[in-house]
Amino acid sequence: MAKVLIIDDDDNLRVSFQKLLIDEGYHVMSAPSAEAGIQIIRKDMPDLVILDMQMPGMCGIEAFSVIHGLDTKLPVIIMTAFGTTESAIEAIKLGAFDYILKPFDIPSLLHVIGQAVEAGRFMRSPVKVNAGGMDGGGLDSPDGESIVGKSPAMQDVYKAIGRVSASDATVLIRGESGTGKELVARALYHHSARSQKPFTVINCVAIPETLLESELFGYEKGAFTGANNRKIGKIEQANGGTVFLDEIGDMPAGLQSKILRLLQEKSIERIGGRETIPVDVRIIAATNRDLEAAMEQGHFREDIYYRLKVVTIHLPPLRDRKGDIPLLARYFMNTYAREAGGTSPGITDDALATLNMYGWPGNVRELSNVIRKILIFNRGNPVTREDVLKNTTTEKKERKASTPENAISEWIQERLAQGPEDNLFDRCVDEFSALLVTEALKQADGNRSKAARILGISRPTLHAKISRYEIEIGASVVKG
Repeated sequence: MAKVLIIDDDDNLRVSFQKLLIDEGYHVMSAPSAEAGIQIIRKDMPDLVILDMQMPGMCGIEAFSVIHGLDTKLPVIIMTAFGTTESAIEAIKLGAFDYILKPFDIPSLLHVIGQAVEAGRFMRSPVKVNAGGMDGGGLDSPDGESIVGKSPAMQDVYKAIGRVSASDATVLIRGESGTGKELVARALYHHSARSQKPFTVINCVAIPETLLESELFGYEKGAFTGANNRKIGKIEQANGGTVFLDEIGDMPAGLQSKILRLLQEKSIERIGGRETIPVDVRIIAATNRDLEAAMEQGHFREDIYYRLKVVTIHLPPLRDRKGDIPLLARYFMNTYAREAGGTSPGITDDALATLNMYGWPGNVRELSNVIRKILIFNRGNPVTREDVLKNTTTEKKERKASTPENAISEWIQERLAQGPEDNLFDRCVDEFSALLVTEALKQADGNRSKAARILGISRPTLHAKISRYEIEIGASVVKG
């Protein structure tokens, strides 16, 4: 339960805040003055401070300077009235997490609070590299999180983190979903010279495209409808620190040129502004996408690709490091048992062998979720083979029934299982292409122009494929 400290001289506002945040699951402390709030911080360090800008005695800016001096990684959200926005912006430039305007928009307020608590956790919770060493010991340490594994592939990851973290080089982390890319980014941050500066995470998929640009770069007053005051973007807020651009392979094409400028010139412009703002940030990016294919298709800029991959760290899928599964399973069991206030119930050899037999399409994240679910329902008994089967086989069947990726994978496996065949690769590509074009035509109700748009190809190209594969729509053969 995250602890939030509210510092404001308005008694009614503090009470309202307390009710709201307690309902949201936060532990709330409050203080009627900056001086009282600082005393609370010295005795019981919170996870987040919400600080009013204008109070009797010590003002918000002075209070923030003291709080920031106590812990540079403690996130502080400034509360301000419209007329004191510029002071709040100055506080952000000094290191405050964000500011919120009175009167509050509750959903926006809760969103910023959630972001701040998560950012504080990322900055203050260390990520251990190669937890437990080669013998797997030390996995019950309660301090921070760990990147776990002793396989050769993971040893290469640890070496890369050690060599790269001390530099300011841009890093591109590649790997499937669930392999732990965010943990590697945080490890790079915690072992870097910027570890006492901000660490900002931007998920390029989670934020709607219409909001992503303003989230990254901020905007000037009047830049668009609703821009009633200047807003500092996350990149500018992180000045001196590290920015982690997660899922950068999904970044909209229109924003890629601005990211290129950041990488090349170390500067940005707010939306609606003409001022070039220098920023000193280290960029770490991650993606599960095939960037090379995205470049060929024109979805990802080649110049950004080469700017990002100064150093590339590849995270292997769990199926390629199955020797780490027992180590990971025990690590998650210890972690979740400790969270519940108990000890790990243990796991049988048969259960470990069954874990090793599963393909783990969701990688380490899926293994973590499976272990958590088992511990919830097995009531302290050792984890058995039946527990593992019940929590993986069913999920696997459901996934196969619900995702096209698994259907395609099964089709490929069936074709390969038929044995060696001349030109099998070309035959499979042709079969799949014919299916793809057929389905696009069905979605377009036979309209070839619409089908071409769906597939992202020209109409003449579509005609050529229809003719080549003799694709039938309904009872008739479609001709080019």
